[in-house]
Amino acid sequence: MRQLLAYLKDYKKECVLAPLFKMLEAIFELLVPLVMAAVIDRGIAQGNISYIIKMCLVMVFLGIVGLISSVTAQYFSAKAAAGFGTKVRHALFAHIEGLSFSSLDQIGASTLITRMTSDVNQAQNGVNMVLRLFLRSPFIVLGAMVMAFTIDVTGALVFAAAIPALSLVVFGVMRVSIPLYKKVQGKLDAVTLHTRENLTGVRVIRAFHLEEQETAEFRARSGELTAMQMQVGRISGFLNPATFVLINGATAYLIYVGALKVDGGAISQGEVVALVNYMGQILVELIKFANLIVTMTKAAACANRIQSVFEIPQGERKVSLGKTEAPPANEDEMVVFSHVGLTYEHAGAESLSDISFTAKRGETIGIIGGTGSGKTSLVHLIPGFYPHTAGSIRIDGRDINSYTKEELRRKVGIVLQKSVLFAGTIRENLCWGREGATDEELKEALLTAQAWEVVEKKDGKLNERVAQGGRNFSGGQKQRLTIARALVKKPDILILDDSASALDYATDAALRRALADRKEQPTVFIVSQRASSILHADRILVLDDGELAGVGTHEELLKQCSVYREIYYSQYPEKNERKGVERHAGA
Repeated sequence: MRQLLAYLKDYKKECVLAPLFKMLEAIFELLVPLVMAAVIDRGIAQGNISYIIKMCLVMVFLGIVGLISSVTAQYFSAKAAAGFGTKVRHALFAHIEGLSFSSLDQIGASTLITRMTSDVNQAQNGVNMVLRLFLRSPFIVLGAMVMAFTIDVTGALVFAAAIPALSLVVFGVMRVSIPLYKKVQGKLDAVTLHTRENLTGVRVIRAFHLEEQETAEFRARSGELTAMQMQVGRISGFLNPATFVLINGATAYLIYVGALKVDGGAISQGEVVALVNYMGQILVELIKFANLIVTMTKAAACANRIQSVFEIPQGERKVSLGKTEAPPANEDEMVVFSHVGLTYEHAGAESLSDISFTAKRGETIGIIGGTGSGKTSLVHLIPGFYPHTAGSIRIDGRDINSYTKEELRRKVGIVLQKSVLFAGTIRENLCWGREGATDEELKEALLTAQAWEVVEKKDGKLNERVAQGGRNFSGGQKQRLTIARALVKKPDILILDDSASALDYATDAALRRALADRKEQPTVFIVSQRASSILHADRILVLDDGELAGVGTHEELLKQCSVYREIYYSQYPEKNERKGVERHAGA
């Protein structure tokens, strides 16, 4: 929490004025019982109507000034809290945007969303409540006791006994309930997670006809949350009866002692009423202070969760590899991997081992392999999404570590496995590739990506609205639009990470022909499960369990690489049968 207070530095004036105006309000509030005592003793007792009216006007004045002070304090505290929350959100969002893929993989999107929304709101609410009540409540409790001693020392001793007893009850209940509130929050997180999973996977649930099972599980988790809330509620519900018993007992004793002293002429009736009012103020403020501490505890916990995100270092993890012998640079070489290895953070073993290959300018490199063989891991090393942990990578003649992140990302255009479009227009989505691209450049990219017909059929053409996540487009349309977005960038290296899986064979073939005909002639990496998508690549990399099982053309790999033959003939069994027939005939 302490580190986050730096975001209040632009609101120093508000942080000072809010408590001061609250203290001013408290002073006026402490004066009201004295005015009321004067009305009773000098106005009502003596039948002095003019004095009663005058003192009532004084009370109205105190009320108005107190109200103005309260509203002013609320304005300053709300302004400081809202500004604090805004700055924290902006800083947190900017920090998250700079986190590496490794860090994002470990934290998870749902956790970051919770930090950005619920946790920041709780911290903001904590700042607001502290500025309003942290000084006011203790001041009123102590002030009421001091004022009671100025009225009658013997009667004020009741305050000296009642305040510790009330504090013991209030803070005792709070001490027991705060840990339970944390458990309630954990149960609520479980219910929220289950709800989110069900909403995301509703089609899968219905496909397997598991609605009743999921409903029963939700009911069970919701029941656990309800039981925990009821337990906390029962403990918290003890607060009001216990405090009211104490305060009413103390009040009854005050009235009893006061009546005896009034009868003896030691104090007046008005002073007894003032003492009772001060006792009531103490009760209210102690309960407010207890609620404030609960809010502060929640805010501090949320602030620590937010701070834990800020403590995650930005940028890609740097790994010291020492000196690695790299082959001499060649102007025709665009991407060179030399004995490259990759171990993900906190992973027990390498995901890629001893990968070496060279991709020349304008070449098309196909990458194929079984599920989990490391295809995506390999291409993610090229734009620097993950740092290689062994060997060396050279991009356009330079070591990859000598590039800034901006320089490297300008050279590389990548289309990920999952097609992501953002809410807006088609034009806005395409211009993520390059801001300020002309309509002709957008059309050229769309034609290459076989997506122009998608745009042409829309009423708004390039200005057609895109729903959140591109829900108003099919899977194949989204893939083609994301490919076009990467092409608008005109990168030196284009990576298609299984990004044509939703395209039919004819469209896939047309896309590959159009890429080959582009005048920029980028170096293209095509990751695919389909052998047909990479048959005509200049070179094919075959991965098997993180290792390079073969490198070569389609014909070379059919002769030399058993892994590639197994993949190819599993997709084209008729070719294997024909080959067997020909071999048998030759024999």
